[in-house]
Amino acid sequence: MTLRVGFSGFGAAGRFLHAPLVEAAGMEVAAVATSRVDEVSALHPGARVVSGFDALLDVADLDLIVVVTPNALHVSQVQAALEAGRHVVVDKPATPTRAEGEVLADLAEARGLKLAVYHNRRWDSDFLTARRVLDEGSLGELRGLRMHWDRFRPQVLDRWRDRPAVASGNLYDLGSHLIDQALLLAGMPDWLQADVFAQRPGGVTDDGFEILMAKGDLRISLGVTLIGATPRDRFRMEGLTGAYRKSGLDIQEDQLRAGVSPLDPAFGIEPESQWGEIVDAEGRRSAVRPEPGRWLSFYEAMRDAITGGGEVPVSMRSAARTIGVIEAAHAAAREGRRIALDAEGRWR
Repeated sequence: MTLRVGFSGFGAAGRFLHAPLVEAAGMEVAAVATSRVDEVSALHPGARVVSGFDALLDVADLDLIVVVTPNALHVSQVQAALEAGRHVVVDKPATPTRAEGEVLADLAEARGLKLAVYHNRRWDSDFLTARRVLDEGSLGELRGLRMHWDRFRPQVLDRWRDRPAVASGNLYDLGSHLIDQALLLAGMPDWLQADVFAQRPGGVTDDGFEILMAKGDLRISLGVTLIGATPRDRFRMEGLTGAYRKSGLDIQEDQLRAGVSPLDPAFGIEPESQWGEIVDAEGRRSAVRPEPGRWLSFYEAMRDAITGGGEVPVSMRSAARTIGVIEAAHAAAREGRRIALDAEGRWR
């Protein structure tokens, strides 16, 4: 059975970062709620184009709804899709608050439906490689985890991401990925403190942040800037017997925007110029062959969860914990204090 998928929204995320992966996973882009009729028709000529979200839910034979609308619409659209009996994928950040995420998770479970959050960066080449390096144990006991995502975009654009709204700003945007990755690599921290700021002229939402977290003797540093013409290392992991460093961003987004198929053997394969390295206690350096990036794994797992009843690739409860840490970081920055987190990431 080929699953039929409806898209709520068809901006850059829907067009480039979701639809090609949906099709590569063997599903059909069957309907799209958007005003971009010509774009949908050119890329997915068999898809039905409807004028709005309610009309999308009225398409009777859709199995899965993919919500790729502005962040402020996520909660209401996910809730409506679940109440209409559809499985759902929602782009990150899933919700503005942890509490809302947990309500949606409860709703999906009560209805027997699959609900997943698109934390695709769990399948980045650099993240998969960092996990492998830690599993191999070549760094010894980890004492430092530093992850940065620096871009050079000094101009504020007239787009929804740069306007003040619910769940806007870079801590919710790129921070969702960095925090999610940090929790997977290191576990829930004991405490955090944060600086969340806007540096670009005319900026009205946060465009950068620095978060310091700790788990026992491990220090975790996460940072983003949009005025980073000389980006910091994307990953830096420091252990008692060595360190691992890696620069450059995963190439899958650029490949998808360039029209490279996710099924191409070269998809997700980083050039040697971006390979990371391990430096041992004597200062010897060795290149680290990266794991292939594979965002396609997300939609393959979602397909299998729907057809076979297994687990979704990224649960709403997992994503809600990440949102809770974002809320804590905003509070820490706003109130100028260190915030303690319990084992589930709850705080006060």
